Amino acid sequence: MTVSRPPTGKQPLPDRRIIAAQGPLLLAAVLGLFPFTVYSTYLVPISDTVGAGEAAVGFLRGLGGITELFVGVAAAPLLARWPKRRVSALALITLAISGLVATTGVFAALIVFCAGVGLSTALLTPALLTQATESYDDPANAGRTATLVTATQSLAAVAAGPVIGMLGLWRGWQGTLWITAALAVVLATWFLRATPPPTPPATKQLGYLEAFDRLRARPDLLAIIAIAALRTTSFMGYLAFLAAFYHDRFDLSAQAFTLIWTVSGSAFFAGNYLAGRWCRAGEALGDRPRAVLTTGLLTALLAVLAIFHITALPAAALGTALLGFAHAIVAAQLTTLLAHRGGDLTTVAFAVNTAGMSLGVFVGAALGGVGLALGGHTGIAIALAVPVVVAVGLVGRGVRSAE
Repeated sequence: MTVSRPPTGKQPLPDRRIIAAQGPLLLAAVLGLFPFTVYSTYLVPISDTVGAGEAAVGFLRGLGGITELFVGVAAAPLLARWPKRRVSALALITLAISGLVATTGVFAALIVFCAGVGLSTALLTPALLTQATESYDDPANAGRTATLVTATQSLAAVAAGPVIGMLGLWRGWQGTLWITAALAVVLATWFLRATPPPTPPATKQLGYLEAFDRLRARPDLLAIIAIAALRTTSFMGYLAFLAAFYHDRFDLSAQAFTLIWTVSGSAFFAGNYLAGRWCRAGEALGDRPRAVLTTGLLTALLAVLAIFHITALPAAALGTALLGFAHAIVAAQLTTLLAHRGGDLTTVAFAVNTAGMSLGVFVGAALGGVGLALGGHTGIAIALAVPVVVAVGLVGRGVRSAE
Protein backbone atom coordinates (compact mmCIF):
# COMPACT_ATOMS: atom_id res chain seq x y z
CA MET A 1 0.00 0.00 0.00
CA THR A 2 1.46 3.34 -1.03
CA VAL A 3 0.46 6.80 0.05
CA SER A 4 1.80 9.49 -2.23
CA ARG A 5 2.07 13.15 -1.48
CA PRO A 6 -0.61 14.85 -3.59
CA PRO A 7 0.64 17.47 -6.01
CA THR A 8 -0.57 20.85 -4.92
CA GLY A 9 1.47 23.60 -6.51
CA LYS A 10 0.43 26.89 -5.01
CA GLN A 11 -3.32 26.35 -5.31
CA PRO A 12 -5.20 25.61 -2.06
CA LEU A 13 -7.06 22.33 -2.32
CA PRO A 14 -10.79 22.04 -1.53
CA ASP A 15 -11.49 20.59 1.90
CA ARG A 16 -13.24 17.58 0.40
CA ARG A 17 -10.05 16.52 -1.41
CA ILE A 18 -7.96 16.89 1.73
CA ILE A 19 -10.51 14.95 3.77
CA ALA A 20 -10.63 12.17 1.17
CA ALA A 21 -6.84 11.93 1.06
CA GLN A 22 -6.40 12.06 4.84
CA GLY A 23 -9.33 9.87 5.89
CA PRO A 24 -7.37 7.42 8.11
CA LEU A 25 -5.61 10.34 9.80
CA LEU A 26 -8.94 11.96 10.66
CA LEU A 27 -10.46 8.67 11.82
CA ALA A 28 -7.51 8.12 14.14
CA ALA A 29 -8.00 11.62 15.55
CA VAL A 30 -11.64 10.77 16.29
CA LEU A 31 -10.90 7.36 17.76
CA GLY A 32 -8.31 8.81 20.12
CA LEU A 33 -11.10 10.65 21.94
CA PHE A 34 -13.32 7.61 22.46
CA PRO A 35 -11.76 5.84 25.48
CA PHE A 36 -12.03 8.70 27.95
CA THR A 37 -15.45 9.66 26.57
CA VAL A 38 -16.56 6.10 27.31
CA TYR A 39 -15.01 6.41 30.77
CA SER A 40 -16.88 9.63 31.55
CA THR A 41 -20.17 8.49 30.00
CA TYR A 42 -20.25 5.17 31.84
CA LEU A 43 -18.64 6.33 35.09
CA VAL A 44 -21.47 4.97 37.26
CA PRO A 45 -21.69 1.46 35.74
CA ILE A 46 -17.89 1.24 35.61
CA SER A 47 -17.76 2.08 39.32
CA ASP A 48 -20.39 -0.56 40.03
CA THR A 49 -18.47 -3.17 38.04
CA VAL A 50 -15.14 -2.62 39.81
CA GLY A 51 -16.78 -2.16 43.21
CA ALA A 52 -15.32 1.27 43.92
CA GLY A 53 -16.79 4.69 44.61
CA GLU A 54 -17.49 7.07 41.77
CA ALA A 55 -15.14 9.66 43.25
CA ALA A 56 -12.23 7.21 43.29
CA VAL A 57 -12.91 6.00 39.77
CA GLY A 58 -13.36 9.55 38.49
CA PHE A 59 -10.12 10.62 40.16
CA LEU A 60 -8.20 8.11 38.04
CA ARG A 61 -9.11 10.14 34.95
CA GLY A 62 -6.57 12.68 36.12
CA LEU A 63 -3.87 10.02 35.91
CA GLY A 64 -4.32 10.03 32.15
CA GLY A 65 -3.75 13.77 31.96
CA ILE A 66 -0.65 13.57 34.15
CA THR A 67 0.75 10.77 31.99
CA GLU A 68 -0.01 12.75 28.84
CA LEU A 69 1.76 15.80 30.27
CA PHE A 70 4.98 14.06 31.29
CA VAL A 71 5.18 11.71 28.31
CA GLY A 72 4.41 14.55 25.91
CA VAL A 73 7.34 16.61 27.17
CA ALA A 74 9.77 13.72 27.68
CA ALA A 75 9.09 12.11 24.30
CA ALA A 76 8.92 15.33 22.25
CA PRO A 77 12.49 15.15 20.83
CA LEU A 78 12.17 11.41 20.22
CA LEU A 79 8.94 11.82 18.26
CA ALA A 80 10.81 14.07 15.84
CA ARG A 81 13.17 11.17 15.04
CA TRP A 82 10.72 8.26 14.86
CA PRO A 83 8.60 7.46 11.76
CA LYS A 84 5.27 9.18 12.40
CA ARG A 85 3.13 6.41 10.95
CA ARG A 86 4.76 3.85 13.24
CA VAL A 87 4.27 6.17 16.20
CA SER A 88 0.58 6.47 15.28
CA ALA A 89 0.29 2.69 15.03
CA LEU A 90 2.03 2.23 18.39
CA ALA A 91 -0.30 4.77 20.00
CA LEU A 92 -3.40 3.07 18.58
CA ILE A 93 -2.22 -0.38 19.71
CA THR A 94 -1.54 1.04 23.18
CA LEU A 95 -5.04 2.50 23.18
CA ALA A 96 -6.53 -0.86 22.17
CA ILE A 97 -4.62 -2.82 24.82
CA SER A 98 -5.54 -0.28 27.51
CA GLY A 99 -9.22 -0.58 26.63
CA LEU A 100 -9.14 -4.36 26.68
CA VAL A 101 -7.39 -4.37 30.06
CA ALA A 102 -10.10 -2.10 31.48
CA THR A 103 -12.84 -4.53 30.48
CA THR A 104 -11.51 -7.08 32.98
CA GLY A 105 -13.50 -5.09 35.52
CA VAL A 106 -11.02 -4.66 38.38
CA PHE A 107 -9.86 -1.39 39.90
CA ALA A 108 -6.18 -1.96 39.10
CA ALA A 109 -7.12 -2.39 35.44
CA LEU A 110 -8.60 1.10 35.42
CA ILE A 111 -5.25 2.49 36.58
CA VAL A 112 -3.58 0.78 33.62
CA PHE A 113 -6.36 2.04 31.33
CA CYS A 114 -6.09 5.70 32.34
CA ALA A 115 -2.29 5.75 32.20
CA GLY A 116 -2.28 3.86 28.90
CA VAL A 117 -4.77 6.17 27.22
CA GLY A 118 -2.80 9.19 28.44
CA LEU A 119 0.35 7.66 26.95
CA SER A 120 -1.47 6.95 23.70
CA THR A 121 -2.77 10.51 23.41
CA ALA A 122 0.66 12.00 24.11
CA LEU A 123 2.05 10.06 21.14
CA LEU A 124 -0.93 10.10 18.78
CA THR A 125 -1.85 13.78 18.67
CA PRO A 126 1.57 15.22 17.70
CA ALA A 127 2.18 12.32 15.31
CA LEU A 128 -1.09 12.96 13.47
CA LEU A 129 -0.55 16.72 13.33
CA THR A 130 2.98 16.28 12.01
CA GLN A 131 1.80 13.84 9.35
CA ALA A 132 -0.85 16.37 8.39
CA THR A 133 1.70 19.14 7.90
CA GLU A 134 4.04 16.83 5.98
CA SER A 135 1.33 15.66 3.57
CA TYR A 136 1.67 18.71 1.35
CA ASP A 137 4.61 20.78 0.17
CA ASP A 138 2.99 24.20 0.46
CA PRO A 139 2.11 25.95 3.74
CA ALA A 140 -1.51 26.64 2.77
CA ASN A 141 -2.54 23.00 2.40
CA ALA A 142 -0.22 21.76 5.15
CA GLY A 143 -1.68 24.16 7.69
CA ARG A 144 -5.23 23.48 6.54
CA THR A 145 -4.75 19.73 6.92
CA ALA A 146 -3.54 20.22 10.50
CA THR A 147 -6.57 22.38 11.36
CA LEU A 148 -8.87 19.77 9.82
CA VAL A 149 -7.42 17.25 12.28
CA THR A 150 -8.26 19.52 15.22
CA ALA A 151 -11.67 20.41 13.75
CA THR A 152 -12.46 16.72 13.39
CA GLN A 153 -11.53 16.18 17.03
CA SER A 154 -13.84 18.99 18.12
CA LEU A 155 -16.69 17.54 16.05
CA ALA A 156 -16.02 14.13 17.56
CA ALA A 157 -16.22 15.62 21.05
CA VAL A 158 -19.79 16.70 20.25
CA ALA A 159 -20.88 13.56 18.44
CA ALA A 160 -19.02 10.95 20.50
CA GLY A 161 -21.64 10.85 23.26
CA PRO A 162 -24.56 9.69 21.08
CA VAL A 163 -22.31 7.33 19.09
CA ILE A 164 -20.95 5.75 22.25
CA GLY A 165 -24.49 5.47 23.58
CA MET A 166 -25.47 3.47 20.50
CA LEU A 167 -22.38 1.25 20.72
CA GLY A 168 -23.18 0.65 24.37
CA LEU A 169 -26.42 -1.09 23.44
CA TRP A 170 -24.18 -4.13 22.96
CA ARG A 171 -22.75 -5.15 26.35
CA GLY A 172 -22.56 -1.63 27.77
CA TRP A 173 -19.23 0.07 28.43
CA GLN A 174 -17.24 -3.12 28.02
CA GLY A 175 -18.71 -3.79 24.60
CA THR A 176 -17.98 -0.20 23.58
CA LEU A 177 -14.34 -0.55 24.58
CA TRP A 178 -14.08 -3.86 22.70
CA ILE A 179 -15.38 -2.19 19.54
CA THR A 180 -13.04 0.77 20.07
CA ALA A 181 -10.08 -1.58 20.49
CA ALA A 182 -10.97 -3.45 17.30
CA LEU A 183 -11.19 -0.21 15.30
CA ALA A 184 -7.88 0.95 16.77
CA VAL A 185 -6.17 -2.27 15.63
CA VAL A 186 -7.60 -1.87 12.12
CA LEU A 187 -6.30 1.69 11.89
CA ALA A 188 -2.93 0.70 13.37
CA THR A 189 -2.62 -1.96 10.67
CA TRP A 190 -3.27 0.66 8.00
CA PHE A 191 -0.57 2.94 9.41
CA LEU A 192 1.92 0.06 9.51
CA ARG A 193 1.19 -1.07 5.95
CA ALA A 194 0.99 2.36 4.35
CA THR A 195 4.14 3.63 2.69
CA PRO A 196 4.85 7.21 3.77
CA PRO A 197 4.92 9.92 1.11
CA PRO A 198 8.31 10.79 -0.37
CA THR A 199 10.18 13.28 1.75
CA PRO A 200 13.03 15.67 1.03
CA PRO A 201 16.58 14.47 1.80
CA ALA A 202 16.93 14.04 5.54
CA THR A 203 18.75 16.68 7.48
CA LYS A 204 20.85 16.02 10.55
CA GLN A 205 18.66 14.64 13.32
CA LEU A 206 18.54 16.70 16.47
CA GLY A 207 19.85 15.20 19.67
CA TYR A 208 17.53 14.84 22.65
CA LEU A 209 18.74 17.88 24.59
CA GLU A 210 19.56 19.76 21.40
CA ALA A 211 15.89 19.67 20.41
CA PHE A 212 14.91 21.40 23.66
CA ASP A 213 17.75 23.90 23.23
CA ARG A 214 16.57 24.71 19.73
CA LEU A 215 13.00 25.12 20.93
CA ARG A 216 14.11 27.44 23.74
CA ALA A 217 15.88 29.53 21.10
CA ARG A 218 12.56 30.10 19.29
CA PRO A 219 10.63 32.67 21.36
CA ASP A 220 7.89 32.76 18.73
CA LEU A 221 7.15 29.02 19.07
CA LEU A 222 7.36 29.21 22.87
CA ALA A 223 4.89 32.10 22.86
CA ILE A 224 2.49 30.17 20.61
CA ILE A 225 2.68 27.16 22.93
CA ALA A 226 2.16 29.38 25.98
CA ILE A 227 -0.88 31.07 24.41
CA ALA A 228 -2.36 27.64 23.64
CA ALA A 229 -1.84 26.51 27.25
CA LEU A 230 -3.32 29.72 28.66
CA ARG A 231 -6.30 29.58 26.31
CA THR A 232 -6.91 25.98 27.31
CA THR A 233 -6.65 26.92 31.00
CA SER A 234 -9.41 29.48 30.67
CA PHE A 235 -11.66 27.46 28.37
CA MET A 236 -11.42 24.12 30.17
CA GLY A 237 -11.81 25.79 33.54
CA TYR A 238 -14.96 27.41 32.21
CA LEU A 239 -16.28 24.10 30.86
CA ALA A 240 -15.57 22.38 34.18
CA PHE A 241 -18.06 24.65 35.96
CA LEU A 242 -20.50 25.37 33.14
CA ALA A 243 -23.04 22.71 34.13
CA ALA A 244 -23.03 23.91 37.74
CA PHE A 245 -23.55 27.51 36.60
CA TYR A 246 -26.54 26.65 34.40
CA HIS A 247 -28.02 24.58 37.22
CA ASP A 248 -27.56 27.28 39.84
CA ARG A 249 -28.64 30.21 37.68
CA PHE A 250 -31.37 28.64 35.51
CA ASP A 251 -32.21 25.41 37.38
CA LEU A 252 -31.30 23.38 34.31
CA SER A 253 -31.35 19.61 34.71
CA ALA A 254 -28.49 17.45 33.51
CA GLN A 255 -30.59 16.29 30.56
CA ALA A 256 -31.45 19.84 29.53
CA PHE A 257 -27.85 20.93 29.92
CA THR A 258 -26.78 18.50 27.21
CA LEU A 259 -28.38 20.94 24.75
CA ILE A 260 -26.15 23.74 26.06
CA TRP A 261 -23.14 21.44 25.81
CA THR A 262 -24.07 20.67 22.21
CA VAL A 263 -24.35 24.39 21.46
CA SER A 264 -20.89 24.99 22.92
CA GLY A 265 -19.31 22.06 21.10
CA SER A 266 -20.97 22.88 17.79
CA ALA A 267 -19.81 26.50 18.01
CA PHE A 268 -16.27 25.35 18.73
CA PHE A 269 -16.31 23.00 15.75
CA ALA A 270 -17.69 25.71 13.46
CA GLY A 271 -15.09 28.22 14.63
CA ASN A 272 -12.24 25.75 14.29
CA TYR A 273 -13.32 24.59 10.86
CA LEU A 274 -13.98 28.05 9.42
CA ALA A 275 -10.93 29.71 10.96
CA GLY A 276 -8.75 26.94 9.59
CA ARG A 277 -9.89 28.02 6.13
CA TRP A 278 -9.65 31.75 6.80
CA CYS A 279 -6.15 31.50 8.26
CA ARG A 280 -4.54 29.38 5.56
CA ALA A 281 -1.87 31.07 3.48
CA GLY A 282 -3.31 33.06 0.60
CA GLU A 283 -6.72 33.61 2.22
CA ALA A 284 -8.07 36.89 3.56
CA LEU A 285 -6.74 36.41 7.10
CA GLY A 286 -3.78 34.19 6.20
CA ASP A 287 -1.28 37.01 6.65
CA ARG A 288 -2.88 38.61 9.70
CA PRO A 289 -2.31 36.25 12.64
CA ARG A 290 -1.98 39.15 15.09
CA ALA A 291 -5.46 40.43 14.22
CA VAL A 292 -6.97 36.94 14.38
CA LEU A 293 -5.42 36.07 17.75
CA THR A 294 -6.10 39.45 19.34
CA THR A 295 -9.72 39.56 18.19
CA GLY A 296 -10.36 35.97 19.25
CA LEU A 297 -8.77 36.36 22.67
CA LEU A 298 -10.47 39.67 23.43
CA THR A 299 -13.83 38.21 22.42
CA ALA A 300 -13.20 35.21 24.66
CA LEU A 301 -12.20 37.55 27.49
CA LEU A 302 -15.37 39.62 27.25
CA ALA A 303 -17.51 36.50 26.92
CA VAL A 304 -16.12 34.75 30.01
CA LEU A 305 -16.56 37.91 32.07
CA ALA A 306 -20.13 38.34 30.84
CA ILE A 307 -21.52 34.81 30.86
CA PHE A 308 -21.34 34.30 34.62
CA HIS A 309 -23.39 37.49 35.13
CA ILE A 310 -26.13 36.90 32.55
CA THR A 311 -29.59 36.28 33.98
CA ALA A 312 -31.51 35.34 30.81
CA LEU A 313 -31.15 31.80 29.48
CA PRO A 314 -31.19 32.68 25.73
CA ALA A 315 -28.51 35.33 26.26
CA ALA A 316 -26.40 32.89 28.27
CA ALA A 317 -26.68 30.27 25.53
CA LEU A 318 -25.65 32.88 22.96
CA GLY A 319 -22.68 33.85 25.12
CA THR A 320 -21.71 30.20 25.45
CA ALA A 321 -21.73 29.82 21.67
CA LEU A 322 -19.74 33.03 21.20
CA LEU A 323 -17.10 31.98 23.72
CA GLY A 324 -16.69 28.56 22.10
CA PHE A 325 -16.42 30.13 18.64
CA ALA A 326 -13.81 32.65 19.80
CA HIS A 327 -11.63 30.02 21.46
CA ALA A 328 -11.86 27.85 18.37
CA ILE A 329 -10.62 30.67 16.14
CA VAL A 330 -7.61 31.15 18.40
CA ALA A 331 -6.92 27.40 18.49
CA ALA A 332 -7.03 27.14 14.69
CA GLN A 333 -4.70 30.10 14.23
CA LEU A 334 -2.20 28.68 16.72
CA THR A 335 -2.22 25.28 15.02
CA THR A 336 -1.70 26.98 11.65
CA LEU A 337 1.25 28.99 12.99
CA LEU A 338 2.93 25.89 14.41
CA ALA A 339 2.41 24.03 11.14
CA HIS A 340 3.74 26.92 9.05
CA ARG A 341 6.70 27.90 11.17
CA GLY A 342 7.86 24.82 13.05
CA GLY A 343 10.28 23.55 10.41
CA ASP A 344 12.39 20.72 11.82
CA LEU A 345 10.93 21.53 15.25
CA THR A 346 7.32 20.93 14.16
CA THR A 347 6.94 17.55 15.88
CA VAL A 348 8.68 18.75 19.04
CA ALA A 349 6.52 21.87 19.13
CA PHE A 350 3.29 19.91 18.61
CA ALA A 351 4.25 17.43 21.35
CA VAL A 352 5.09 20.15 23.88
CA ASN A 353 1.97 22.04 22.83
CA THR A 354 -0.18 18.97 23.52
CA ALA A 355 1.46 18.58 26.94
CA GLY A 356 0.93 22.27 27.68
CA MET A 357 -2.76 21.99 26.91
CA SER A 358 -3.00 18.94 29.19
CA LEU A 359 -1.51 21.08 31.94
CA GLY A 360 -4.05 23.76 31.12
CA VAL A 361 -6.92 21.35 31.76
CA PHE A 362 -5.77 20.79 35.35
CA VAL A 363 -4.79 24.37 36.07
CA GLY A 364 -8.07 25.63 34.62
CA ALA A 365 -10.18 23.41 36.85
CA ALA A 366 -8.12 24.38 39.91
CA LEU A 367 -8.18 28.08 39.05
CA GLY A 368 -11.91 28.04 38.48
CA GLY A 369 -12.46 26.23 41.76
CA VAL A 370 -10.43 28.80 43.68
CA GLY A 371 -12.30 31.64 42.00
CA LEU A 372 -15.67 30.07 42.77
CA ALA A 373 -14.74 29.46 46.40
CA LEU A 374 -13.48 33.00 46.94
CA GLY A 375 -15.94 35.04 44.92
CA GLY A 376 -18.77 32.93 43.56
CA HIS A 377 -19.61 33.39 39.89
CA THR A 378 -17.83 36.74 39.77
CA GLY A 379 -14.74 35.13 41.25
CA ILE A 380 -14.65 32.34 38.70
CA ALA A 381 -15.15 34.83 35.85
CA ILE A 382 -12.21 36.94 37.02
CA ALA A 383 -10.02 33.91 37.71
CA LEU A 384 -10.58 32.52 34.21
CA ALA A 385 -10.08 35.92 32.61
CA VAL A 386 -6.54 36.20 33.96
CA PRO A 387 -4.99 33.55 31.64
CA VAL A 388 -6.61 35.21 28.63
CA VAL A 389 -5.17 38.60 29.59
CA VAL A 390 -1.71 37.05 29.84
CA ALA A 391 -2.22 35.34 26.48
CA VAL A 392 -3.10 38.66 24.84
CA GLY A 393 0.19 40.04 26.12
CA LEU A 394 2.09 37.23 24.37
CA VAL A 395 0.50 37.68 20.95
CA GLY A 396 3.14 40.13 19.74
CA ARG A 397 5.96 37.71 20.50
CA GLY A 398 4.10 34.77 18.98
CA VAL A 399 3.44 36.42 15.62
CA ARG A 400 6.80 38.17 15.32
CA SER A 401 8.23 37.61 11.84
CA ALA A 402 4.94 35.98 10.80
CA GLU A 403 3.53 39.17 9.32
